[in-house]
Amino acid sequence: MNIQGKTALITGASRGIGRAIAMEFAHQGVKRVLLVARDYQRLVDVAADVEALGAEAIILALDLSQPVEVSVAIAQAWRNHGPIQLLVNCAGIAHQKPFLQSRLPNVQEEIAVNLMGMYTITRLIARRMATQREGTIVNVSSLMGKVAAPTMATYSATKFAILGFTQALRGELAGQNVQVIALLPSLTDTDMVRDLQWFRWATPTTPEHVAQALVRGLQKQSHEILVGWQSHLVLWGDRLAPWLMEKILLMAAPLSRNQQPPYSRHRYKLTEEL
Repeated sequence: MNIQGKTALITGASRGIGRAIAMEFAHQGVKRVLLVARDYQRLVDVAADVEALGAEAIILALDLSQPVEVSVAIAQAWRNHGPIQLLVNCAGIAHQKPFLQSRLPNVQEEIAVNLMGMYTITRLIARRMATQREGTIVNVSSLMGKVAAPTMATYSATKFAILGFTQALRGELAGQNVQVIALLPSLTDTDMVRDLQWFRWATPTTPEHVAQALVRGLQKQSHEILVGWQSHLVLWGDRLAPWLMEKILLMAAPLSRNQQPPYSRHRYKLTEEL
């Protein structure tokens, strides 16, 4: 896909990977970027940076868990700014917690944002893309959507679900000339994850690197875009020796180093991928 001159909508655009994708799209010649997140003031800052690169920026301060609000805003945006050719579902939240210490409200929040929020906006835009017979949808999953790890059980469950959702939509929408792609970042160094106890041996990548990998994947029309050599290594290990990879992930997890890890007493919200 050549993104030059296109109109893109990015959720989770106020920081981290979403912000980096907005900036990279503007740098690569996207005509218009619709920025979606809950924090209006952060979106104002991102919009200024996007416009400094020559693209038009439209702010949509939305809570994706509110379907009526989202439906009205998308209809107005489509009417006022024209068709959207590229949707990037980047908004997400995670709670890092050993499963036996997890709480139902946290799990419900992850499902509401990671799955239902993505479903809500994708349904609205995919219908319009199918009618115009043009469009690309990028769903941001995670390496943990392929290989799950201790302390991230419910987060991994939502990211596995995103891959299934993506695969199903890819087949359903192909006849309407709508491509559906999965982006799978590994641990990404953002301000929201720096206080976490990271997994041993994990080398973080940058949001900018993830955004650049997405652009390359779009150009190649890849169905799944892995980011970084560690992601490829983990997936090959899981295919060749899943029992060994499971042991390695257990040793690497923060849970294996402390019986009662300090993060178990705190809640961590992420808008980026782990």
